Amino acid sequence: MITSTANRRVREIQNLLQKAARRRELGLFVVEGVRMFSEAPEKRIREVFYTEAFLLRSSAEIREKILRLPHEEVSAEVFSALSATKTPQGILAVLERETHSLPELLAQRNGAFLVLETIQDPGNLGTMLRAGEGAGLTGILADRNTADLFNPKVVRSTMGSIFRVPFVETEDLPGSVRAMKEAGIRVFAADLDGREDYDRASYLSPSAFLIGNEARGLSDELLRLADERVRIPMLGRTESLNAAVASAVLLYELARQRRRAGEG
Repeated sequence: MITSTANRRVREIQNLLQKAARRRELGLFVVEGVRMFSEAPEKRIREVFYTEAFLLRSSAEIREKILRLPHEEVSAEVFSALSATKTPQGILAVLERETHSLPELLAQRNGAFLVLETIQDPGNLGTMLRAGEGAGLTGILADRNTADLFNPKVVRSTMGSIFRVPFVETEDLPGSVRAMKEAGIRVFAADLDGREDYDRASYLSPSAFLIGNEARGLSDELLRLADERVRIPMLGRTESLNAAVASAVLLYELARQRRRAGEG
């Protein structure tokens, strides 16, 4: 049992939770809570840390999963020092990051993609994965200035979608968008000044939605690459939706169209 917050392994987990550079360097990240642990693929779990109280109240299924993996009990004090949440549940795991490539995304049949330019809010990014998975999202492409996917807040917000939605970071977002277009993917820009309402465009073929920074929107360079600019009409005095909500609206319209076409 680990009982000291000065323990080397405890400090390493704290670094993983706090520093994106360390997560990238080691290719590791941390998940916390029983739901995230239960959904985490065993082949990617490096180590599990838990409290005695958690083990005593956990289900047989969770206990068996813990015991199949490298594991270490820690004191309640140590776990509090490790936890990134206000109400720790008593379990966390260190996982290996899964990496994907742009060719992998492009190979997906009739894909539905989000292309993110400098999305800054971790909660927005996590919600995009979670809501997107529900709408059939097949992958996300993002520039290096977008929030770190493995930030603890992003991980929590995904509610497990982080394990299932492929995510690719690129140094050259415009170049990657050009590659998407060359692969036959139609690119739509979410734009307040778009000429067409979002529900009048067709998303039956492979489609990607360009989503810009929360404050500045899309850069001119990316806007020029769009095959079509679509807008979400707004009633009342609200000018726009936040990036995560706009993404969900567009993806669920894509899902509705494809579902209806399938029923026909």
